[in-house]
Amino acid sequence: MTVSADHPRISVPARTAHRYVEVDGVEVFYRESLPERSEAPVLLLLHGFPSASHQFRRLIDSLGRHYRLIAPDYPGFGHTRAPEDFTYSFDRLTDVVEGFTERLGLTRYAMYLFDFGAPVGFRLALRHPERVAGLVVQNGNAYLEGLSDAARAFTALTPETPGAESTILDLFTLAATRAQYEGGTADSALVAPEGWLLDQHFLDRPGRKRAQLALAYDYKSNLAAYPAWQAWLREHRPPTLITWGTGDPFFPEPGARAYLNDVPEAELHLFRTGHFALEDHLPEIAPLVARFLDRVRA
Repeated sequence: MTVSADHPRISVPARTAHRYVEVDGVEVFYRESLPERSEAPVLLLLHGFPSASHQFRRLIDSLGRHYRLIAPDYPGFGHTRAPEDFTYSFDRLTDVVEGFTERLGLTRYAMYLFDFGAPVGFRLALRHPERVAGLVVQNGNAYLEGLSDAARAFTALTPETPGAESTILDLFTLAATRAQYEGGTADSALVAPEGWLLDQHFLDRPGRKRAQLALAYDYKSNLAAYPAWQAWLREHRPPTLITWGTGDPFFPEPGARAYLNDVPEAELHLFRTGHFALEDHLPEIAPLVARFLDRVRA
């Protein structure tokens, strides 16, 4: 019997493949939508902390029939498996993502920069500006004015700071993970619990807290790189869509507006929510991303 999905009230989700690819000894897990057209625009989805590619599941379902959405898990996150001696830094995460894009033959793509995705994505952009068709920035910071007081204090921690390790490890608890999802939202009932529960599952795997501790200490390298990222934006003026949760306790609204200093043509949309804006504002954000991809044609 032939079953048709055609119905005016049904929005058919994308078909998504789940695969691994080896990059310099790292088994990188990734999700990739299977669009209806082989020449569909490409969007590289770069996730944040403490999450992984699963944070983009609903966005992939929504847009993946018409656009090629590709979401890898970094080393130390999600399903990706890294050697025990892997050195965790933002430079090394970028090395792996760079190798991942080359293994998949990606030569032109837009990037979705969220949280840790901004440090990875901007490093990638500096290395290969010719590959970047545009940026979707969602609570991905690149400016000192985009750091809250709490974020400034956190990024200033070093291994020599008294109590630093326990302060950082407190961020890896279930209560803290849940707070990152629900904090700043207008209606926490719209945030599904599976997100923070899955994040915590991966945080609790052997070796993961050590990896995240190293990345926490290395985060100050991103602040030092802000001027280079901003200079890249001014020089290349990439098409840019900014969608930002204004209740983010780490990256407040000034971080979103600061992009307009370097990319004044950027499209800015602010939402009354927190850090993980896709969780409760997917219906508003997904159409913005679709229209953006239609314009840049990555």
